[in-house]
Amino acid sequence: MDILWAPWRMEYILGEKEPGCIFCPHTRKGTDEDNLILFKGRLTMVMMNKFPYNNGHLLVSPLRHVSSLDALTPEELTDLMLKIRASLKFVKQEMNPDGFNVGLNIGKVAGAGVEQHLHFHIVPRWNGDTSFMTVLGEVRVIPEHLKATYKRLKPYFDKLKEEE
Repeated sequence: MDILWAPWRMEYILGEKEPGCIFCPHTRKGTDEDNLILFKGRLTMVMMNKFPYNNGHLLVSPLRHVSSLDALTPEELTDLMLKIRASLKFVKQEMNPDGFNVGLNIGKVAGAGVEQHLHFHIVPRWNGDTSFMTVLGEVRVIPEHLKATYKRLKPYFDKLKEEE
């Protein structure tokens, strides 16, 4: 069995949480770039994870504050899946990963950090992306700054906005 260790996430788990829901853009202060929001459509939003497992770790959520797939309308569900597909395409074009982990955690016991607002994780994976630093030092090496990755991916999502 493979185990994905993420000890650096303790900063998020134990840290003080910002007020409001990170997936409800109207509650956030600052610009989309400050909040790592790559795309806000009519029904769906794509943002970067502030505490990523890997470079390019994205979060895709409905704009409406819901906690389950059952609460989504068919239109929202379709739009969510289309934005996940587009996000995979853009990250693949720009970052050339060897694969992806795409997942949805529903409920706190299943690992949902923000259980009140449904969101999918898209984690690009590269062969050998878990190094000795993580295994021995409980340190994760993220080779590119979040803002640099944001600037690389943002043009793809700007084009997606034009298509809506």
